[in-house]
Amino acid sequence: MTKDFKDKTFDELTPEELKEVKIVFAPGAFDQFEGTQEELEEFMAEIQRMFVSGEVLEKSRPLDIDSLSDEELEQLAPFLLGDLDNNERRNLQ
Repeated sequence: MTKDFKDKTFDELTPEELKEVKIVFAPGAFDQFEGTQEELEEFMAEIQRMFVSGEVLEKSRPLDIDSLSDEELEQLAPFLLGDLDNNERRNLQ
């Protein structure tokens, strides 16, 4: 039985499936970006390109949560936990 595209974890996706991944950035994800709109659009396109090429997987590395500072954990927590009050779930699209 093969899994549906949306039921796979990121690591289970094939290079062909990665090309179909639609990356949606959370509102406010780039609020701290210090550049022009054109630079932001280029940056977002580069992120998409890295997913399509598989480069994002090649350059990824495990994150040791125990080695993070309190400040880093505080910044990272909302992205990892989502909005638990609204049962938000992050899905590949």
